[in-house]
Amino acid sequence: MSMDVLADDAAPAPGASMQRAAGAVAADFRLVAGRSRLQRLHQAGCLKLRFPRLPAAEAEAVLINTAGGLTGGDRLDQQFAVASGAHLTVTTQACERIYRASSGHAGVATRVHIDAGAGFAWLPQETILFEAGAVRRSLAVEADAASRFVLCESIILGRELMGETVETGLLHESWRVRVGGRLAFADDLHLSGAIAAATAGPASLGGSRALATVVAHAPDVETKLAAVRALAGDSGGASLVGGLMVVRLLAPTGFALRKRLMPVLAALANAPVPLVWSL
Repeated sequence: MSMDVLADDAAPAPGASMQRAAGAVAADFRLVAGRSRLQRLHQAGCLKLRFPRLPAAEAEAVLINTAGGLTGGDRLDQQFAVASGAHLTVTTQACERIYRASSGHAGVATRVHIDAGAGFAWLPQETILFEAGAVRRSLAVEADAASRFVLCESIILGRELMGETVETGLLHESWRVRVGGRLAFADDLHLSGAIAAATAGPASLGGSRALATVVAHAPDVETKLAAVRALAGDSGGASLVGGLMVVRLLAPTGFALRKRLMPVLAALANAPVPLVWSL
């Protein structure tokens, strides 16, 4: 059989759809004998959860996307619930990568429920958007007024050490955080089309390629405002909004962002960031 025939056989049929990645995880945690324990776990497709053994009573879950990144048409669904007295930190094994999309967009939906007296930290590592990448993500949190939580999302527009720039693409992030049944924080970030041009001005990113949003809720969160503002520096800020602390950070590179973000997260979570974040 000739090489030409092999090549013809391997080629996709005209109009055939490309295979897309789909993954789902759902995990519930409760307090058992003074430690946060996994009560229920579901995982499917390209998403996996791993649970490092920690000396503390808190639990940690590490998300792994075995597809190695996201592109148009990929879908991820993530759900977490933390019962009273338990504490869970969720992070990712590595930075998530949003690759060039030939059509459509990647979709990521995350839903979290936090009971009274429970603690939760959503600390994924950075998302890297590549040229012509397209993603829509949502984060929906239902928290009791007597709970504690820290939520973080950070984004890098291309890898500076590789000489990458993001001229075009789509990034849409939607946050809805309810505390005690009340909508306490709603935020939508939308970058589309000519991203580089849209983010160059001082009213947007001022040419920065890395940004982060952090939202924290705790009985003592107001007492940390001055310290967090000092950590955020001149290219960031922190405010109290509806009983929450909201922090925004900008940086010229992903490395510079992480150096400022890690102390902010440690201060708000009262604990070091997960070991997978190590610089």
